[in-house]
Amino acid sequence: MAGERAGFAQQTRVCFDRCVRGFRNDRGWKTFISAALITFLVGLVMSEDTFANYGDTKNGSFALVSACIWIGIFNSIRTVCRERDIVRREYRTGLNLRSYIVAHWLYEACLCAAEALIVTVITRIMCFDHFIEEGVFLPPVLEVYVTFFLVTFSADALGLLVSSIVSSENTAMTVMPFVLIVQLVMSGAIFELEGFLKAISSVTISRWGLAAVCASAHANEMFDSYIYGRVEEQASTIGNLIALWLTLLGFAVIYAVLSIVALSFVDER
Repeated sequence: MAGERAGFAQQTRVCFDRCVRGFRNDRGWKTFISAALITFLVGLVMSEDTFANYGDTKNGSFALVSACIWIGIFNSIRTVCRERDIVRREYRTGLNLRSYIVAHWLYEACLCAAEALIVTVITRIMCFDHFIEEGVFLPPVLEVYVTFFLVTFSADALGLLVSSIVSSENTAMTVMPFVLIVQLVMSGAIFELEGFLKAISSVTISRWGLAAVCASAHANEMFDSYIYGRVEEQASTIGNLIALWLTLLGFAVIYAVLSIVALSFVDER
């Protein structure tokens, strides 16, 4: 790397190009197969009444969002810790840590966009007879794709943060199940959360991803929604859906900033 003579944009481009080369050399296309298999397995267990009645829509949406979170975290959970020695060496010769993280952030965004497309296409095919008929303000497939992308991307950014904090791949893989459990248990989809637990739920990707899918599916308007109680954050309005998307994007940005902060201590560990 050009070190001190290279500016932010140039270093970002160099780091991004290195990510792309790594994808080619490490056969990164295998992640697409993994995303397809995970989605296919979820599709096999989803009820035929998904997107038709509230209970099955909530369960099916939660399963799909959970799949996206798994795919996203697994993308990046080992990325930074695997390169820690290289980052430490290059940091001492002028590497801009912001460039490094932003490059990975942009690269992971491209990867997540492709994976979200796979998840969306397979979901649409497997729910051919009972997919969402009308979105909030866009075609339903497009709305669901945006949600899947943002969920996968924010989970990927969370994985990048964890990878920036821990010092080894073994530690990263040890922490990963706990991160996933928090996302699943604290989503509010399985258990009724109150008080402090509900506050924790508000900072989980799963809660807002689930709300976005349910909003696009008009879950609150389904005939059996009164049994479960209508959820305000799942309201099928343009303003609410955009707010949910911005929340998910906000997570991705915050995790990237925290990754830069965490990586600033790379020379000390």
